[in-house]
Amino acid sequence: MIMWLQVRMYLLLGLMFAIVYALIVVVASSAGIGNFVFYAILAVIMLFIQYMIGPKLIELSMGIRYVSEEEAPELHQMISDLANKAGIKKPRVAISRVNVPNAFAFGRSISDGRVCVTEGILKLLNRDELRAVLGHELSHIKNRDVATMTMLSIVPIICWYLAWSFMFSGRNRGNAALLGLVAFILYFITNLLVLYGSRIREYYADRGSVALGNSPHHLASALYKLTYGSAKAPKNAIKQTEGYKAFFLNDPSRARADINELRAIDEDMSGTVDREELMNLRGKKIKVSSADHLMELLSTHPNMLKRITYLSTLSPAGEMK
Repeated sequence: MIMWLQVRMYLLLGLMFAIVYALIVVVASSAGIGNFVFYAILAVIMLFIQYMIGPKLIELSMGIRYVSEEEAPELHQMISDLANKAGIKKPRVAISRVNVPNAFAFGRSISDGRVCVTEGILKLLNRDELRAVLGHELSHIKNRDVATMTMLSIVPIICWYLAWSFMFSGRNRGNAALLGLVAFILYFITNLLVLYGSRIREYYADRGSVALGNSPHHLASALYKLTYGSAKAPKNAIKQTEGYKAFFLNDPSRARADINELRAIDEDMSGTVDREELMNLRGKKIKVSSADHLMELLSTHPNMLKRITYLSTLSPAGEMK
């Protein structure tokens, strides 16, 4: 499975930049290369600015406060142990005032990695579940997810500027509007591909957490609790996270829709997912409605039932059975 996840991500990167190359060829031959170069450079500059100031914007928007080892010794210790196992530099440790229980990793690179937990998640999860969540977030840093998603995100931006340029430039040439329409369609398609890439990286990070020694049922139980916790969170708190939910472990805005599907997993109604309950999912054919398939297509995160079922295929050592 891990090799298939890597292959899909590489194929996605190849497809996205093949689209860019095709646009370069078409635009250069049909509309003059000057304007294309201008908008392409503008898109790259905007993305670079976003890349550089992104961490600061996240800090301000999410009410992040970096904490010392004296303030949060257990949190620091878990992150330090996981970073050593992952073979990466220990990221900075932070806590967010956001009421939605969750965690996320951000930063510009592995050396600039930062892991943040919300105050809500510290009250909701037990130690093993929290460690599994932190393993997921450190896997994002190790996998260079930020850089990968940055590369993918530049393609829709370029398509958007091209569509705007050709559709509303006032040119009289007959092929200008057609080129604009094609670029707009590609903008929509590449946005869907970026979302697909985001969902792949969630599976990849789930696998990474298990590979760092966390039991799959602890991560499954954490996801289960986070879904319920997000569903109970105030609506204004959910709205506050709307622009940053791609960073989160799960999609808080989908939590209410996920609850009905997940109830059947907790067979003893204990509020957690134990090892036996997770193993009961192994080999089962999961039925996802057409509406849920559509929601997943337009989401940054995989369908939660499918995601937890994937965890059931992993052993505690992180190997497939």
